[in-house]
Amino acid sequence: MQKYSKKFIGEFLLEKGMVSRDQWDQAQLEEQRTQESLIRIFLRLGFVSQEVMADFIAAQTGMPRLELDNMMIAPDLAKIVPEELARKYQVVPVVKVGHSMICAMVDVFNIHAMDELVLKTGLTIEPAVATENEVRKAIDALYTMRGDMDGAITTLDSEKQDARDVEEADVIRLEEGNDDRPVVQFVNTMITKAVSDGASDIHVEPEEQALNVRFRIDGMLHQQSMPPKRFRAAIVSRIKIMANLDIAENRRPQDGRIQMQIDERRIDIRVSFLPTVYGENVVMRLLDTSNISLGLEQIGLEGENLLKYRRLLDRNSGIILVTGPTGSGKTTTLYSSISTINKPELSIVTIEDPVEYRLPGIRQTQVAPNVDLTFATGLRTILRQDPDVIMVGEIRDAETATIAIQAALTGHLVLATLHTNNAAGAVTRLMDIGVEPFLLSSSVIGVMAQRLVRRVCRDCQGKGCKGCNSTRYKGRTGIYELMSFDEKVRELVMRKASADELNRTALASGMQSLFDNGMDKVARGITTKEEVYRVTQQD
Repeated sequence: MQKYSKKFIGEFLLEKGMVSRDQWDQAQLEEQRTQESLIRIFLRLGFVSQEVMADFIAAQTGMPRLELDNMMIAPDLAKIVPEELARKYQVVPVVKVGHSMICAMVDVFNIHAMDELVLKTGLTIEPAVATENEVRKAIDALYTMRGDMDGAITTLDSEKQDARDVEEADVIRLEEGNDDRPVVQFVNTMITKAVSDGASDIHVEPEEQALNVRFRIDGMLHQQSMPPKRFRAAIVSRIKIMANLDIAENRRPQDGRIQMQIDERRIDIRVSFLPTVYGENVVMRLLDTSNISLGLEQIGLEGENLLKYRRLLDRNSGIILVTGPTGSGKTTTLYSSISTINKPELSIVTIEDPVEYRLPGIRQTQVAPNVDLTFATGLRTILRQDPDVIMVGEIRDAETATIAIQAALTGHLVLATLHTNNAAGAVTRLMDIGVEPFLLSSSVIGVMAQRLVRRVCRDCQGKGCKGCNSTRYKGRTGIYELMSFDEKVRELVMRKASADELNRTALASGMQSLFDNGMDKVARGITTKEEVYRVTQQD
């Protein structure tokens, strides 16, 4: 064990060609920035899959590789290793023999974890290798029902209370703050499972004879176990209490925010309540602030598109527009862009609605219409803050567009999003809302349209496994088309050419379409034809 280290494993991955030199260099920079281990960085950035990393470490160190999904762990072991310690170091006790205990670990090189385990248990600890997903599921199963919605629903259903008054009684108890109530346990379990499954949204949907729960994972909704209908009001009220909203108000829409700490991850949740004929519909948007990848390569930009986009970001002035429908990853692209160019000698300021992720070293402002802080008014103020780079969450009207153009023409680099289907459509959209063609021609330097496609599961290569819930997909990546504003495009903009003519000219000048960029990724096994057709069919 002393011969091997995190650094050694990282170097060996490079030597064996399992990571590229560029990935290695990027991981080292990330290590300096975050103080994470190289192994965790390789995993977080998706350079190596969890399964491949676990198998590789086991092979190189001679430690056993445990597939925890196929193992039953004795419940008594939960009394030996405290849950707090297990979650802190991502370690799970597997088997105890005499004065020795085998523990499955994500990071078998963590000396602090080994020392604390020995101190707490008084046993000799023998480390074994497992993936992060396997360890988290095993911890959930061993210590609580947090990963098991069926178990939480069984607890709910075991309540012996009269069905006629269960909702009212549970709401009263929730107001009294009793966290031992099964309703509280169910809501906590639901949120934790959604985070564990990588969901972006939770839908709690009232129907005539049921309460439906669905998670949006990789852009698609997936049905979950359904709690008893009689707990509908209590579950909705519990979520309102968490969001500091009025539980007595059920006739008007309400919006709120919840902040939670789950397995040392800070989760921000935006909650929306909408009255329907069968009760209030709840949608919870989950933002995992500890798990956002902000590298341009990590969001799927590569090859010629990456080189061209980096050249645009190196410019001192001009507008870069990122376009696409809702949920296509535009905001993440903007965050990745400003993170890429962020350096001490630049002042970067944003105006967003809402601020989804906090970025160090960048001044971020949230739109607040109730105090007249709109995109337009915020942008005007930002121009008096001596910025070098400005990020505008969305251009929604002519006023915001005009101020953004003025900023670009006076020596600022401006990045903004727009809702259009393709790159050429962004130009005609701005002209439609009243922006003069000569202003567009002289200020816009590039437009990038994008979509998100689901990635083929790396663990099973698209065959279907537990890790991808048999969907064959796990995670998403972007496909892009980047239209640079060369002389031909500028000339067409000046004479108000149609989007089709702009698109044909850009393609003739070397722009790769969204569809073709997607098919390139199909050819390399990253996604499938069905996914590319699904997200580009409107084009």
